[in-house]
Amino acid sequence: MQKKQLTNFVLLLTALACSTIQAGDWAEFAVDISTDDQQYPDVHGNTIVWQQLVAGDWDIYGADITDPENPTYFEAAEFVDDQTEPAIYGNTIVWQSFVETDWGIYGADLSNLENVFVIADIEGSDQQNPAIYENTVVWQDNYFTDWDIFAADITDPCNVLEFMITPFEDDQQAPAIYGTTAVWQNGTTGDLDIYSTDFTDPCNLEHFLVAGFDFDQQVPAIYGTTVVWDDSFFGDPDIFAAETYEPKRPIEFALTLLSASQLNPDIDGHLVVWQDDRYGDWDIFGYNLSTGREFLITDDPCDQTNPAVSGNTVVWQDNRNGSWNIYAVILDGSEVAQCTSIIEGDVNGDCKVDLADFAVMTSNWLQCNLEPQELCWQ
Repeated sequence: MQKKQLTNFVLLLTALACSTIQAGDWAEFAVDISTDDQQYPDVHGNTIVWQQLVAGDWDIYGADITDPENPTYFEAAEFVDDQTEPAIYGNTIVWQSFVETDWGIYGADLSNLENVFVIADIEGSDQQNPAIYENTVVWQDNYFTDWDIFAADITDPCNVLEFMITPFEDDQQAPAIYGTTAVWQNGTTGDLDIYSTDFTDPCNLEHFLVAGFDFDQQVPAIYGTTVVWDDSFFGDPDIFAAETYEPKRPIEFALTLLSASQLNPDIDGHLVVWQDDRYGDWDIFGYNLSTGREFLITDDPCDQTNPAVSGNTVVWQDNRNGSWNIYAVILDGSEVAQCTSIIEGDVNGDCKVDLADFAVMTSNWLQCNLEPQELCWQ
């Protein structure tokens, strides 16, 4: 979809923005209140990880919140120098670690956190911003001077199988991964665009443009065939998404179009979350792709930033206590309703057949795109 075709959608969202959205009645909670700064959380299932500033350097900490009132804490990486930007999938945690003179990618299994393994650490270059799905890790790597996207199969941590995803000029950064699809922000055209590839066969990669309009499209996240990112086409950053089940023909749509900044989106299933300053400070908002409804997750007068989502659990960093701490909420109710199956006749994709579908159908009544046209009504 071309952005110039979004005028009606802009007007709709502008009208919606005139009213203040109230946060739900969820019981948000501090995962761990500390005088140490805690930042950049990630979550998978009931396990949360984050970076924590301890005795002058950053380390990786985490918590199991199966019982939110009594989390079980652990130290994932507490070494000399900095360990930052953690990501988690299942029992595997990965992070970037500064060793001597540069950054490398490391990992550990929750069942044996003392057995840290190296994923990529090449002397004289940096490997940063890891993301993980099942047994595959992706990261950005400047081994060839500019930033490229690399990946590795870590099924056997003692025999990591590394391969290159973007052998291009200029910079490819901020990768995300789902299944065998990687997405990233690409700086090859003078501004940032979103690209993707299926790496099922790493020797025969085809790269696809997801979003390549003017100004910057950056910081992508992916679930299934849905990609989300923040987009500066209209001046300030908004949250956009695209359905990429046909990679050569992505269907792009806006989730927010407001005179404020929306940044750092994440997605899991039908839920998208991001940080938003429409009320003067940073809050966490969500969007339900099944119902097409936006909702406010937390509106504390201090700042809430860098959200992540897994299932109905949302985590973020929060400075309401003076330092940055990790907070979480487990969403429920109508805001997180989901479509259980596709209904024949659901023209607009909102998981119900009603007058809205009839209106779409009648607006196209007796239209025909057959060529030649005389075949339409035979």
